[in-house]
Amino acid sequence: MPKRLENPVRLGVIVGVRGIKGEVRIKSFTDDPVAVGAYGPLYDKTGARRFDLKVTGTQKGVVLARVDGINDRTAAEALKKTELFIERDQLPAPEEDEFYHSDLEGLQAVTVSGERIGKVVGVFDFGAGPVVEITGNVMVPFTRAAVPEVDIEGGKVVIDPPEGLFDPPGKEEDESVEDETT
Repeated sequence: MPKRLENPVRLGVIVGVRGIKGEVRIKSFTDDPVAVGAYGPLYDKTGARRFDLKVTGTQKGVVLARVDGINDRTAAEALKKTELFIERDQLPAPEEDEFYHSDLEGLQAVTVSGERIGKVVGVFDFGAGPVVEITGNVMVPFTRAAVPEVDIEGGKVVIDPPEGLFDPPGKEEDESVEDETT
């Protein structure tokens, strides 16, 4: 019977294959990338499929692993884009001032003055450091200066937005045109 995940946390995604014997390439979202295989069996988002991983190494920013029951390239290719999840309670508690991204998603985002600005949609790192996405496609640097408070129990994050973050698009351009004509 498939396992129903009550509080899933995404640990990685299968991004490709390596070789002809079914090894997969995994983009890991764990602090230590090879730890993606250290928490026990992983599941797809629905919990219908179980994946027992044996990490075999790393290469070019991804983790290489064997998946129990996957023995050829064709079977491995069928797993591409499969997200790998685990139950939240199987992970260690985060250290102080550390957070699982999934714990932040859905929290109310308010400014330091208490104005509601939306909800946390996700936390991403595109290479220049983590950012918090707030509804409305607003990206806020996930730094202590821009996000001075995270209150998971209270259901909110406090945002101290950098200057101009919430200005409507084109505001700077409109001002510069006015300056040129006066």
